[in-house]
Amino acid sequence: MTDVTPSRPAGDSAPSVDLYRAIWRWHFYAGLIAVPFMILLAVTGSLYLFRDEIDHSAFAHRTVVALESTPQQAPSALIGRAQTAVPAARVKAYRPPAGPTSSARVTLETADGAAYVFLNPYSGAILATMLKRQEFNEVVRKLHSLEYFGPYANRLIEAMAGFAIILVISGFYLWWPRRQTGGVLSVRGTPSRRVFWRDTHAVTGAVAGGLIAFLALSGLPWSSFWGGKLTELAVATGTGYPAALWDAVPTSNEHAQHALQTVGWTMEASPMPMSHPMTGDGTMTAEPMGKGAEAAPLGIDRIVEIAHARGLAPGFEVTLPDDATGVFTTAVFPDDLSKVRTIHIDQYSGKPLVDIGYADYGPLAKITEFGINIHMGQQFGRVNQLLMLATCLAIILSSVAAVVMWLKRRPAGRLGVPPYPTSRRVYGVLWGMAVVFGVMFPLSGLLIVAMVGLDILVIRRVPVLRRTFA
Repeated sequence: MTDVTPSRPAGDSAPSVDLYRAIWRWHFYAGLIAVPFMILLAVTGSLYLFRDEIDHSAFAHRTVVALESTPQQAPSALIGRAQTAVPAARVKAYRPPAGPTSSARVTLETADGAAYVFLNPYSGAILATMLKRQEFNEVVRKLHSLEYFGPYANRLIEAMAGFAIILVISGFYLWWPRRQTGGVLSVRGTPSRRVFWRDTHAVTGAVAGGLIAFLALSGLPWSSFWGGKLTELAVATGTGYPAALWDAVPTSNEHAQHALQTVGWTMEASPMPMSHPMTGDGTMTAEPMGKGAEAAPLGIDRIVEIAHARGLAPGFEVTLPDDATGVFTTAVFPDDLSKVRTIHIDQYSGKPLVDIGYADYGPLAKITEFGINIHMGQQFGRVNQLLMLATCLAIILSSVAAVVMWLKRRPAGRLGVPPYPTSRRVYGVLWGMAVVFGVMFPLSGLLIVAMVGLDILVIRRVPVLRRTFA
């Protein structure tokens, strides 16, 4: 969605002008499709960057408590109070207070889905009760991933992430100075003129393009197809979670992604260990639940003590076992990657079956988690948050400027698509680029092939479409 003089500038060769026009046309189509999604991702991403700040200000009534001199109540007592709010619910997870003025949170499994109960850890008073899907940051997260619109919508977001990278690369090519004196790092004219919006779009994209591409790329590990393939690669090459830690531990068919309330990208595909109860004579049963087993599982109070004793960072959450063979899992994913930790604890003996942190991850997992941490504004504190916020605002500004510029240059009754190249030979370059992007980003590649194919084989050959898209 940039601009170019329709006639060939003096001194430019015909092939270079044809290539420019072809990439301009491609950039236009990609922007037309991706701009609404990029604005949505930028707005929701900006909000999610400050999820903790939003929780502690707009929702302080349920997340912040006054410091008291009396000791905090035991986790079991707080869970008991939470269950009085939803009597028929099953306890799924417990998050101890992250600090002396933080609330505790109990996650309950109800007929309507997971529910949060926030409690004052000193008095045990219930501060708020709500379904997880109604919690503000959860709503923002689901909007960001289009989870509200079903599993296939997530693949659409994945395709748009690939398109964002394509827009950055093609945009850099179109922005690259070609003897012009304005619109490179300066904005000409006033908002009433089309050149103002053209320069705003081009300069903003050029300055923030690298960060925009980074945001798109670092968000892909969460996607269903591209992210799934990356996970498969990490598991197959041993560069994700250290699978050897599970060699001496019996595991179930369930994976952490579906069993835990708190889980990071690296640990999603890891198997869940199984607990072994003790028999009456103190020996471990041969099966996860042997006949005549007499052991009782440990309580949540003891599990929280074990988590503190093993040095988990504040803010960790304990996921309770679903059945007699399940485990307690304590997990924390703080801003500091070195403190990321997941511990699976036998529910009978209290023995840590698997204890894994960021330092144990393989190289691919470490790089991916580092990128995700920056993406979420966590790695470098406030500077990281503000840099990612500035990138989101740049996406919004560049997108809005593109739309305004298009509306100002669009002929009445037509879309105002950039002109075709005069030579068809340039389309070979486009197809080659489509193949490269298709290999790197398969879902985006399919849309590119469909887009270029429709343009060449249909729009160009049907007179009424050719006029509409002119």
